[in-house]
Amino acid sequence: MREAMDYDVVIVGGGPAGLSAAIRLKQLNADLTVCVLEKGSEIGAHILSGAVIDPRALDELIPDWRTRDCPLAAVPVTDNRHWFLTGRGKVSVPHWLTPGWMHNKGTYTGSLGNLCRWLGVQAEDLGVEIFPGFPAAEVLYDEAGAVRGVATGDMGVGRDGQPKGDYQPGMELHARYTLFAEGARGHLSKQVIARYGLDAESAPQVYGLGIKELWDIAPEKHRPGLVIHTQGWPLSDAYGGGYLYHQADGQVALGFVVGLGYRNPHLSPFQEFQRWKQHPEIRAFLEGGKRVSYGARVINEGGWQSVPRLAFPGGALVGCAAGFVNVPRIKGSHTAMKSGMLAAEAVAQALGEGRGGDVLAGYEASLRSSWVARELAMVRNVQPLIAKFGALLGTVLAGAEMWMRTLGIGLPYTLGHESDRKLWRKDQAAPIAYPAPDGVISFDRLSSVFVSNTNHEEDQPVHLHLADPAVPVTRNLPLYDEPARLYCPAGVYEVTGQEEGDPRFVINAQNCLHCKTCDIKDPAGNITWVTPEGGGGPNYPNM
Repeated sequence: MREAMDYDVVIVGGGPAGLSAAIRLKQLNADLTVCVLEKGSEIGAHILSGAVIDPRALDELIPDWRTRDCPLAAVPVTDNRHWFLTGRGKVSVPHWLTPGWMHNKGTYTGSLGNLCRWLGVQAEDLGVEIFPGFPAAEVLYDEAGAVRGVATGDMGVGRDGQPKGDYQPGMELHARYTLFAEGARGHLSKQVIARYGLDAESAPQVYGLGIKELWDIAPEKHRPGLVIHTQGWPLSDAYGGGYLYHQADGQVALGFVVGLGYRNPHLSPFQEFQRWKQHPEIRAFLEGGKRVSYGARVINEGGWQSVPRLAFPGGALVGCAAGFVNVPRIKGSHTAMKSGMLAAEAVAQALGEGRGGDVLAGYEASLRSSWVARELAMVRNVQPLIAKFGALLGTVLAGAEMWMRTLGIGLPYTLGHESDRKLWRKDQAAPIAYPAPDGVISFDRLSSVFVSNTNHEEDQPVHLHLADPAVPVTRNLPLYDEPARLYCPAGVYEVTGQEEGDPRFVINAQNCLHCKTCDIKDPAGNITWVTPEGGGGPNYPNM
């Protein structure tokens, strides 16, 4: 029998959206009882972003943040560059070719995880209860079908599904409203979207896989505030690009994003990233340095047309659970935070009127009339144009569209998206020969997972569920050479026994970075990611 606790508001996820919602609720009414559940071992442990952050929402939430030891204030962006890479060189894109709002003026570069840690302190100082290491594993509904809260997962369950000696049942947390702020492809968010048909009138959500490393580089190469974005090489079968941000303390954050709509089953996003680092222009920054951290996470790339309905009986979606990333700006933290604040304002008003368990129509209306909506609507065709026409022509067309909308010339169309699951058969696509890692600039996946500080209790149920265990070997292997072996950035999936004629699909769940790629890219839709035992997963120190 599970115990239960009652709150006015339960928030699932301790990222920028969830913490902003919690802070705003307590700012509006200090007497409200607010709880935040975070699946990571601490606030920030599972947060991964580039990150160049627009402070617009933070300015609204905590206007004096710059004088309150907020880590974001350390490194303002001072130099913004955009390169098209060729095999050995680059072409710099002049600033005048892109609208001014693309130039990162007034932004900051740093660790989004550290910003969330700081926001967590602000929330707790206001009286918010934060429970890290307690993932929400189940949505609770009342007799009328409204969300009435969530339940955390059981602890101390063995791989065989049986309770161990330290077994503890999960806890039910009941609320008048529940906000889902789980990030992209949230486990429970996906369920409520399906239950209430929230995406019935929106385009399908599409994603990119972002892979990131943090490096200590040679002092003479460090230029705090320099941010670089790249397109072009090495990608040919996918859209995407790289970034390199000079942050505080002699470190650079660098990473690579590959749109998961790619069709070649032989492509490995992880290997593309390792190859990108060997480009002379990128390698020059890294030589003489040392990699200190690694991680990966999917990113919403569907844009405004893929945002579902946000409110449903008893709750709402906020942040990347709904998908508010501005793809050409490569930013979503500010829009996520604003969505959490707007949801909090709607909840506070509803609770003040004595309501609970109904649809927060006020949140939906306020979000769709906010600067978040205006910002995302302006760039809604950028990702589809690049996905359809490729890096060069697609970028030219997308640039023209952004300029026209910036100048107030409305274009009477909104482009849609194709499913991320589509793949060519393995015999229809050219194999890709990836170079072996050198252990200095490029690395293998297992050594990369090691520096992500990923850990899961080994004797626990596998949190990567196969709808049909036979599909990987009977369908995906003969058709696509089982692409999970390549799209996973953590080496979770492998096929053994092929040489002996007895292929078996192996899931190394303890390696999982919680990136959610498998939940999206499996061509049969056969893999479902669910929450593992509390606190499991990566422990990112400064990502």
